[in-house]
Amino acid sequence: EKKLIAGDTLFAGSIGRTDLPGGSFQKIMKSLHERVLALPDETLVVPGHGPLTTIGKERASNPFLVG
Repeated sequence: EKKLIAGDTLFAGSIGRTDLPGGSFQKIMKSLHERVLALPDETLVVPGHGPLTTIGKERASNPFLVG
């Protein structure tokens, strides 16, 4: 199945928090760009909470990933 269980890394329109102990904005962005965005657009994203989304939708509209 083309499904990603994203936990608290990627959400519909957002990304996980990095301001908590052990968090790193640089590390989450590297992971998102090198691993998550390498997946096909039709991959279903199941976040830790919130609505389901797809890699394609997040690639096109998530403000943390666009540009």
